[in-house]
Amino acid sequence: QVQLVESGGGSVQTGGSLRLSCAASESLYVNRRITWFRQRPGKEREGVASIETNGGPTFYADSVKGRFSVSQNNAKKTVYLQMNTLNPEDTAMYYCAADFRGGRWAGPQNYYDWGQGTQVTVSS
Repeated sequence: QVQLVESGGGSVQTGGSLRLSCAASESLYVNRRITWFRQRPGKEREGVASIETNGGPTFYADSVKGRFSVSQNNAKKTVYLQMNTLNPEDTAMYYCAADFRGGRWAGPQNYYDWGQGTQVTVSS
């Protein structure tokens, strides 16, 4: 079964941390680009961080550089998003996406498969 399953969301206060997980089926994980997106209330979906599971380059949105870190565990076929120094602007539904079709890594239209999302809420 082809799928992506996110977990790890929750509610934290400003300055707190969360680690999100994206468990992928093998066909979506091996030698693939997997990207974290988020959708804030009233905003378009935006790319946050991206990793190639074969050791290729990682990318980050300017808004999260230095605070967020993307990593992988090949044995678990899981990609993580470590989020530190969170602030209320980070409040969003976070999704992982795979089956990248090329183009901008941060373009949601360039991904075919999506997880169901996990909610992150940061209070001041």
